[in-house]
Amino acid sequence: MSRQAVSTLVLALVVLLALWAMRAGWQARTRRSAALVTALPVAPPALGTELLGPVDATYVSTTRAGDWLDRVTAHGLGVRSSAQVSVFDAGVRITRPGATNLFVPATALRSATGAPGMAGKVVGGEGLVVLSWQADPADPRGLDTGLRPKHAADRERLIDAVTALTAGQAPAQEENS
Repeated sequence: MSRQAVSTLVLALVVLLALWAMRAGWQARTRRSAALVTALPVAPPALGTELLGPVDATYVSTTRAGDWLDRVTAHGLGVRSSAQVSVFDAGVRITRPGATNLFVPATALRSATGAPGMAGKVVGGEGLVVLSWQADPADPRGLDTGLRPKHAADRERLIDAVTALTAGQAPAQEENS
């Protein structure tokens, strides 16, 4: 066997080993994060008044609250995707074509803030909207879900709507943009 063929074979094995290790790491993370989020909240049949939305966005990821690198991958929460975000009296609905949809009940929401980035996306400034919420009452730390609205004006609108919802007051209903 020629030296070039041996080098190619070794390189192919290294690449395959790296891919296998990445897959094993993702699966281990999914098993660990499944203990944090045993089940996703289910949207009630009646969501109430739509306070904002739908807002076109990119769903970036969900992480442990306060640690923007500790991605939660259980239930497809670690998969980046396009999304539409709507805020209702009952909570926030994140519809993700081709990925698991997410509903965050108003009672589970803690806050909404701007952030420069989180696992999978760094945009600088306050380009992301981060929803802090609690999936399990036994987990005092909670989760952060990052969204990148398609239009910059939607960032403040989304933060304001969620902030009003967490404060127990309904914001003025806004038109779709």
